[in-house]
Amino acid sequence: MLTRRHLLWAGSSGLALLALAEGMFSSRARAGDDFPIHHTAKEWRSMLTPEQYAVLREEATERPFSSPLNSEHRAGEFSCAGCDQPLFDSGTKFDSGTGWPSFWAPKDNAVATTTDYKIGLARTEVHCSKCGGHLGHVFNDGPAPTGLRYCMNGTALTFTPKTT
Repeated sequence: MLTRRHLLWAGSSGLALLALAEGMFSSRARAGDDFPIHHTAKEWRSMLTPEQYAVLREEATERPFSSPLNSEHRAGEFSCAGCDQPLFDSGTKFDSGTGWPSFWAPKDNAVATTTDYKIGLARTEVHCSKCGGHLGHVFNDGPAPTGLRYCMNGTALTFTPKTT
């Protein structure tokens, strides 16, 4: 006889298998080698700090409110810490209150997205379109005009102030 317990067990097992499969076939693997910049893990490690490597190459997440870029309010440009590609203009930055630098739009063709299930729910993961570095996630709870919140890891970004 099929009971509620059996259904809950089957559903939980299915989610666990999905999470396991996602770990085995991460968004990095699904994204493939479609990025113009390629380096070996050893080369990336020599180019990045340990924190940058963890976020950009291993899809880690920095602690909220830990990035100095949260309080960066000057005019300028936010770029990928892995390859220096310009990603966001300072005019699109806003304080989301989440603890990570947030933007309502990237520069044209600057980011690529994939779906990840690492927490058991579908999220849209954001990568640098040039080197494939993991930047963060995008959510549908941002301000006008896009309604999007690109929630980025500050350690994956660099900032260059605008010179006059």
